[in-house]
Amino acid sequence: MALSERERKLLEEMERNLIEEDASFANRVREVGSSNKNGRKLVLGVVVTLIGLGLLVFAVILQVAFFGVAAFMVMVIGLVTASSNFQLPSAPRSTKEPGGPSYFEDRWNQRFNND
Repeated sequence: MALSERERKLLEEMERNLIEEDASFANRVREVGSSNKNGRKLVLGVVVTLIGLGLLVFAVILQVAFFGVAAFMVMVIGLVTASSNFQLPSAPRSTKEPGGPSYFEDRWNQRFNND
């Protein structure tokens, strides 16, 4: 159901007011909106992978090696496309100096220095 002109104007006004009042919320909303594009890459990658898997099974049935290699490449391309969507979480920064003792060294020292 489409919005009327009046409803669209009210919605735009509410969005402007919300962005003006709470900038951090607006940034979070923009981040969520941008992640939908990555969802398309994930779905596309999964679909291409499934197509490649189907082609690979078909190539095994036909017993054609070249077709099997091409199907495998389609499957790999799909996996690369799907996995390029993910971002690794950032590791917490250590407060220790880079050359200082590690966690395990600290534990070792605590264990044998207290005995």
